[in-house]
Amino acid sequence: MAENDQNTASQEEQQGPQFAVQRVYIKDSSFESPNAPEIFMSPWQPEVGLEMNTQTAQLGDNAFEVTLTLTVTVKNEDKTAFLVELQQAGIFSIAGLGEQEMHHTLGAFCPSILFPYAREAIDAMVVKASFPALMLAPVNFDALYAQQMAQAQQEAAQGEAQH
Repeated sequence: MAENDQNTASQEEQQGPQFAVQRVYIKDSSFESPNAPEIFMSPWQPEVGLEMNTQTAQLGDNAFEVTLTLTVTVKNEDKTAFLVELQQAGIFSIAGLGEQEMHHTLGAFCPSILFPYAREAIDAMVVKASFPALMLAPVNFDALYAQQMAQAQQEAAQGEAQH
């Protein structure tokens, strides 16, 4: 029996990294159009602002929830046309990664999977509110992740220099 246990353990080690999307869902959403109906009377020249944030929670041994929060503010002639807030979340099974690989997977790879779902949900809300379609440009989460890591290293270096 011990030989079978060893074979099972070595088979798991040989499998290497494992990744699976268990579920993708909207955790929270809101839409506001504080200047309707007057905003519909103005020529449409929108200014789009986008804020993004991610959060991660460990649900079990190899289960993680990643939540991508998008806040889109669209102004027209200095008046807010609409504001959309969306939390697009996913549950991911991840195993066999080192600490740095896990951090990158949760901070960049998972949000890049969630973003197209969030973009479609935001567009659907905007269109249902009778505004022109809003298709957000793709986001390079790897570049954002690298930028955040560089900034964190720089802040750590500055903190050490001050002590």
